[in-house]
Amino acid sequence: MTVYIIAEITIHDRDTYARYEAGFAEVFTRYNGTMLAVDDAPRCLEGEWSATRSVLISFPSAEEADAWYASQAYQDLAKHRLAASSGNIIVVDALPGT
Repeated sequence: MTVYIIAEITIHDRDTYARYEAGFAEVFTRYNGTMLAVDDAPRCLEGEWSATRSVLISFPSAEEADAWYASQAYQDLAKHRLAASSGNIIVVDALPGT
């Protein structure tokens, strides 16, 4: 079943974050991920949204998402993201039949 990863990221060091971005696609595509949206100025319909970047990605399965996130290649890359930003990341299951 497809899963979506939703991230709200607040970037405080663009230069270090750029190192994360530079290597992201290479690692991400190894695990059949699909980039659906990256927005540095999302429109908030309700509540508060203080993140400077919103990201929506999908994977064909939770296993592929977990394998990507736990991979040594991604964890090595994620060190740059963690040093340059803060945020929240969640995984949600797609509705059956979608």
